[in-house]
Amino acid sequence: MLKTLLERLRPATHVRIDDALWTATLAALPFLARLDAAERERLRELAQQFLADKEFATAGELELTAAMQVSIAAQACLPVLKLGLGGYRGWTSIVIYPDEFLVPREVTDEAGVVHEYVDQIAGEAWDGGPLLLSWADVQATDGSYNVVIHEFTHKLDMANGEADGVPPFDRRLHAGLDPERWRRVLEDAYERLNAELDLIEAEIPPDLDPESPQADAYYARLPLDAYAATDPGEFFAVSSEAFFVAPQRLRDAFPEWYDLLARFFLQDPLAGEAR
Repeated sequence: MLKTLLERLRPATHVRIDDALWTATLAALPFLARLDAAERERLRELAQQFLADKEFATAGELELTAAMQVSIAAQACLPVLKLGLGGYRGWTSIVIYPDEFLVPREVTDEAGVVHEYVDQIAGEAWDGGPLLLSWADVQATDGSYNVVIHEFTHKLDMANGEADGVPPFDRRLHAGLDPERWRRVLEDAYERLNAELDLIEAEIPPDLDPESPQADAYYARLPLDAYAATDPGEFFAVSSEAFFVAPQRLRDAFPEWYDLLARFFLQDPLAGEAR
């Protein structure tokens, strides 16, 4: 199994994932089926190093298991399959909650008034600090939703500052990527999504709560989850989820943005399919 993984207080120098556990992990994550044998082996090597580098903890009564850690590691390493683990440096802790959890927030409005509230969330990446995940949401990967990929691409984005949708480019790996073009394409896709969202919300009857399940049919017409319209940083994270888990709809809606993501991650989940 995993070498003292569940009980260690500090990262180990090496972790080996048991063959049966790795096979079960791949089977439980069908979007990994596109990887060829060499890529699966590379993913396993990265996941093993990731598990050696990071510390896992749970909140509440949730029991930490090897299967949980390997599942998160495999998903976290997918975006960096060709990039390496360098983008995840500078922090060590991953905290897993049983379900969505509450985080206190504070915001100052234009008048200078401070408003405090509590936000219920499924995951959060702290700049320079831990990464928090809801285990219920980790298990709820469906359609284009994947909270692990979402939060870990936030970490990639934060490697050069705030999560603004413009991650750092490696001079060697991303020589052909122009930051200014990236920003233009990102802004265009982001504004188009917001325009579509405005049209959809205008169609929702006044007596229907937009947060209710009955409103889901309206938002389902969007090419991405409506949360992507929050800001460019969330657009990057949500579209990265879709890129790896359900890429076709993303490419159909935003082909230029899809191409930039493929060039950034050095992967194309739709490679070999009819264009």
